[in-house]
Amino acid sequence: MEEMEPDRAVLVGLHASVFTAEEDATWETLDELEALLETAGGECVAKMLQSRNAPEARTFIGEGKLQELTELARDNDATLIVFDNELSPSQMRVLEEATGRPVLDRSALILDIFAQRARTGEGKLQVELAQYQYILPRLSGLGKTMSRLGGGIGTRGPGESKLESDRRHIRRRIDRLRRDLEDVRRVRAVQRRQRKKAELPLVAIVGYTNAGKSTLLNTLTDAGIEANDRLFDTLDPTTRKLRISDTQEILLSDTVGFIRKLPHHLVSAFKATLEEVAYADLLLHVVDISREDWREQAETVDKVITQLGAQQIPQILVCNKADLCENPDLIPSGEDIVAISARQGRGMEQLLAAIEKALGRGKHRITVCIPYADGYLLDVIHKEAAVFATEYTGEGTKLEIECDDKLYGQLRGYEVAADE
Repeated sequence: MEEMEPDRAVLVGLHASVFTAEEDATWETLDELEALLETAGGECVAKMLQSRNAPEARTFIGEGKLQELTELARDNDATLIVFDNELSPSQMRVLEEATGRPVLDRSALILDIFAQRARTGEGKLQVELAQYQYILPRLSGLGKTMSRLGGGIGTRGPGESKLESDRRHIRRRIDRLRRDLEDVRRVRAVQRRQRKKAELPLVAIVGYTNAGKSTLLNTLTDAGIEANDRLFDTLDPTTRKLRISDTQEILLSDTVGFIRKLPHHLVSAFKATLEEVAYADLLLHVVDISREDWREQAETVDKVITQLGAQQIPQILVCNKADLCENPDLIPSGEDIVAISARQGRGMEQLLAAIEKALGRGKHRITVCIPYADGYLLDVIHKEAAVFATEYTGEGTKLEIECDDKLYGQLRGYEVAADE
């Protein structure tokens, strides 16, 4: 079978004073868009950044700049135009008609990559839901993009025959996908209850895409995940058991990478996977410390963590690729910060020690004696604490437990010496 030529794309961004940071385009976000394009299998042949006070309603970038874009695309034999900003359906149609080429925005490009990366049934469900949520409001205005045949970037996922169906059919499909994903969430909830019963804490690896999360999981657990130097290489999460000390075993889970301007409907569609973060006992926030913009990337990840309601979960900042950092003095230091090289296996002992310390923080290993008259407390203890030993005495039920600060405050009056 003859291999298709990669799409040759002109990348376009609009920098406008009325935009928020999430909406705006800069040369840095265009560089990231180029990396996304390469991940999707395309090739960047030219870039253009327009500055205006506000987007032009019809053409988005203005008539003069649109003419310049058309000539730039023609001169570079471009087959595709990709915008770093989100476009309305009518703007997309106007741009396609003026340039004579398919036009995508950043969201559509990310969805295309996700469609390529999904491997499991759950991942495919989540990608399909996100694609339909993106397509539905654009059905009447997408013009030539909706009629493209022959493959290429922006055409993966729901095919043309499905797109010819009416909105009601797509809404029914969205409802069905949501129900299927709700089933996935219920299964995950059962798995979480079983995990809690086994008293194995969950440590979730989070971070910007391509920060080295999968490499770290492989180094620590021999998980065998393919880890390449490309964005969104891991889409379906992987969880492995890991013994971090003689007395502590954990579950370590990899997650999908985050990125600036990640479409909200994508976060929503992947909630079944991402909510594992919200139920974690500890987050390992992996950053690529060799990048100058690692702080901005870390802020992006923190925003998504807040979206998921997981901002209260303790974090360890894992400064990966420390071996590539040109100025080691710029690597931050602190109690919950560890510098490592996941690829070289450096700093792993320090990281495991930091994980054990963080998981033990706020934990109390105590012996209590619960009088039989206060037997209701036994249910609370078995639900919320780890019980290591139980003995029935004349005074009551004696237990050796590990509990958090809240339960410790409730049980402090029942504490006894271990040898009593």
